[in-house]
Amino acid sequence: MDFLVKLAEGFIGMFQEGGDTFVGLVTGIIPLLIALITFVNALIHLIGEERINRLAERSTKNIILRYTLFPVLSVFFLTNPMAYTFGKFLPEKQKPAFYDSAVSFVHPVTGLFPHANPAELFVYMGIAAGITELGLSLGPLAIRYFLVGIIVILIRGIVTEKITIYMMNKREKQMANQQ
Repeated sequence: MDFLVKLAEGFIGMFQEGGDTFVGLVTGIIPLLIALITFVNALIHLIGEERINRLAERSTKNIILRYTLFPVLSVFFLTNPMAYTFGKFLPEKQKPAFYDSAVSFVHPVTGLFPHANPAELFVYMGIAAGITELGLSLGPLAIRYFLVGIIVILIRGIVTEKITIYMMNKREKQMANQQ
């Protein structure tokens, strides 16, 4: 009988803990996210969508900027999953690499700019809880995530672009040989 009581208490305790976590989110991170999203939308309106579009077109001409600045701006301003729409400024051969870079950046950006990918916040907050429990500051962790993220998206973008171009050329040759 004691086993059943403990099982029932454990079962309901799991939901009580979930409720406590939910209340913590509602009173903590959710207002922060709403404020950040409001700020970013206001910034876009102040700068102007046309200017942001021109900046996007200019920043994709250079391979380094295409896979660092461009994905960072798209993730920061449009957030996940809208960030991928910035790919419209790129030729077809660069779209897969941009997507790879942008999707790889929605995780490292979370520590500094949680509005960019709130769904990923649970993972970051789990890691942050461990860092906090050790008595360490979260600032250096967030900055390191951000900087390493930029290096990773640059590498992934360049490699994916090279692979895409190789595969597109190979496909064109195969189609030419079939005709």
